[in-house]
Amino acid sequence: MCLGIPGRIVEITDETRKLALVEISGVRRQVNLACIASEDEPLDSLIGEWALVHVGFAMSRINEAEAAETLKILQALGEAQEEINAMKQSAVQL
Repeated sequence: MCLGIPGRIVEITDETRKLALVEISGVRRQVNLACIASEDEPLDSLIGEWALVHVGFAMSRINEAEAAETLKILQALGEAQEEINAMKQSAVQL
């Protein structure tokens, strides 16, 4: 299963290689913007934009509302997974 996680582009770190710092839930990672960069606009215009990030690449642009909804769903899935893991642990101990 492949997941794209929403992140906000905060800084261009290497314009030639199309690299940027993207903040994902408070953590900053270097990400390649080649898939979402346009030859028509400067790379700096992406600062502040949201993107779905997968394995170090910004795969598509999304708006802030989509980012918030996706993060909410991912958090809920994480909580559900924690509950499933807790149930598995308690079943093993019986």
